[in-house]
Amino acid sequence: MSAVEQRLADLGHVLPALVPPIAAYVPAVTAGPFVYTSGQLPMRDGSLLATGKVGAAVSPEEAKELAAVCALNALAAIKSVIGELDRIVRVVKVVGFVASDPEFSGQPAVINGASELLVAAFGEAGRHARSAVGVAVLPLDAPVEVELIVEVSPA
Repeated sequence: MSAVEQRLADLGHVLPALVPPIAAYVPAVTAGPFVYTSGQLPMRDGSLLATGKVGAAVSPEEAKELAAVCALNALAAIKSVIGELDRIVRVVKVVGFVASDPEFSGQPAVINGASELLVAAFGEAGRHARSAVGVAVLPLDAPVEVELIVEVSPA
């Protein structure tokens, strides 16, 4: 188990198995020293954990937890292409999408679920640039989706 996975375990998180793509894409690709993930939904064991709009069917607190699940799925996608999460030098960028009720404007607080998990797992190397965007709908009616860009050390 990598040091990153051990830190996640100490926080009560288990790195999940790679979530297979639901369309014509791959979960992650490398380009130079960077790994870019596809958007990751809050899936666990092949099932979406919640559906609906944040601020209506899904509470902001639940959505924040779902954003952390998305980040874990993104880390699993990264691991699938680099082998060990300890090769991550830094988390460069997080992009979070929140399927929002028209009156909901707390997208940054929701995506903090992903950001806080990454800082807990990587320390200062987990601090990142970020976008938190409210959208009308996400694939499978998911309430949140997260993608990551990380810099990795050579193999």
